Amino acid sequence: MVKIDDYKNDVPVQWCPGCPNFGILNALKTALTTLGKKPHECCLVSGIGQAAKLPHYLKCNFFNGLHGRALPVALGIHVANPHLTTIVVTGEGDCYGEGGNHFLHALRRNPDITVVVHNNGFYALTKGQASPTTRVGEKRSLHIHGVEIAPLNMPAVAVVHDCTFVARGFAGDGDHLKSILVEAIGHPGLSIVEVIQPCITWGTHPVSWYRERVYTLGDDYEPTDRQAALEKTMKTEERIATGILFRTAPRKPFAERFRKEITDRPFAELTPVPPEKIAAFLFGLRKGYIPEPDDSHSSRPHLVI
Repeated sequence: MVKIDDYKNDVPVQWCPGCPNFGILNALKTALTTLGKKPHECCLVSGIGQAAKLPHYLKCNFFNGLHGRALPVALGIHVANPHLTTIVVTGEGDCYGEGGNHFLHALRRNPDITVVVHNNGFYALTKGQASPTTRVGEKRSLHIHGVEIAPLNMPAVAVVHDCTFVARGFAGDGDHLKSILVEAIGHPGLSIVEVIQPCITWGTHPVSWYRERVYTLGDDYEPTDRQAALEKTMKTEERIATGILFRTAPRKPFAERFRKEITDRPFAELTPVPPEKIAAFLFGLRKGYIPEPDDSHSSRPHLVI
């Protein structure tokens, strides 16, 4: 039986005392424990930022990479070992700013990974510069007259582009966030969970400001209704909906055909390809491939594993 202490990692935590990130950390550990996921069965991936430090504080596999590049790394890990539960932990600047292009193409590819985006509305690690989700008019350290560019709404973008699981949680409601993460991690294909994460150091509003505005979607809400989902994701001025915003039947995940036709085993367990086969394959690519008489299925070089 998996216990929450199995994920305990005795390293110094570099977040501010009282940071809502602690609520996200605890919700994720509790979700993994609820799902019965053992630490060696999970891999957390992050880029750069306060959110990206979260994998350091769990005792499991993790990869901490470049700013904005968590998603392509996670995609590679998932392809190399589909048996791992791969989870990206990132901030809105890391994911929507530097990594915005990767976010868009992840929606197209639909890998079986979960993306947890901490959204506090600015870059907290570098002391409060405006991020892709900063509200218009809000004054930040480099925007003394207020931000003039409209913020991105990536949960709405995810709904439009057929992501089959899109949710929003609140760091101040750990139990609700845990239940969302349990559903997200168990969902086949790409799942997006944006978490409202107030910053108590550089934030414009206190945590209480968010508590007054955040509400949980009721049982009468239908998450399969795309129009209703777009309405809930787009309305964030006065009231902010949390819960599963959009969920539909899973669609074909990334690399499904490869796993059916070639192998679904982790790449590390496969027999290495002999160097001479690789050399011959590359030579064929350089020279131009001429099919052998008995090769009626392909007109291009191929490498048999």
